[in-house]
Amino acid sequence: MRPSPIPAAPLRTLPEEPPHPCLRCGLPVAAGDSLCERCNPLGLPQPAATQAHGTILLAIGLSVAALALVAHLAVGGVGPFSGSVTGVTARPAGLQVAIAVHNDGTSAGDSTCRVFDPTEPGIGPDAGFLLSPPVPPGGTITFSGLVTSLGAAVRPLAVDCR
Repeated sequence: MRPSPIPAAPLRTLPEEPPHPCLRCGLPVAAGDSLCERCNPLGLPQPAATQAHGTILLAIGLSVAALALVAHLAVGGVGPFSGSVTGVTARPAGLQVAIAVHNDGTSAGDSTCRVFDPTEPGIGPDAGFLLSPPVPPGGTITFSGLVTSLGAAVRPLAVDCR
C-alpha cells in the first residue's frame, strides 16, 4: 500500500505595503516610489534614499562649518585677559573686591574673573565669579563686585580672569 501524499500547505502571499503620500502633492503612491505620475509624468528615475540622506548630511556639515566661522569672527581677537586684586573691603553680605583687568587682545570683550583664596589648594567651591564690563583692546579697567561665597573676613585674595 502506498502512503497517501501529504497535502501541501497553501502558499502565503506577503501583504502589499500600504501607499504613502507623494513628496510633492501628497497623492498616494506605491511603496518604492517617491512621486506620483502627475508629478513625474515622464517616469524619470527618482532619487535613492542614500542620495537624500547624503544631501542632508552635507547640509548639516556645511551648517556646522558656517557656525564655527561666524563664532570665530564674533569672538576672534578678544583676550587673553590678566587681572589683579586692587582692594578688598568687608561688607555685611561678604567682601567687596576691586579688580583691575587688562585685555591683551585686538578686540574689546568682557572677562569672567574667578576670585579665590590663594592659600586654599586646588579649585575650591568657595570661589566667587564676577563679570567685568567691556575691556577695550590693549586697555585696562578697574571694577568692583560683591563676593558672598568667601565670607566677610578681609584677607588676601587672588583673581583669574578669562
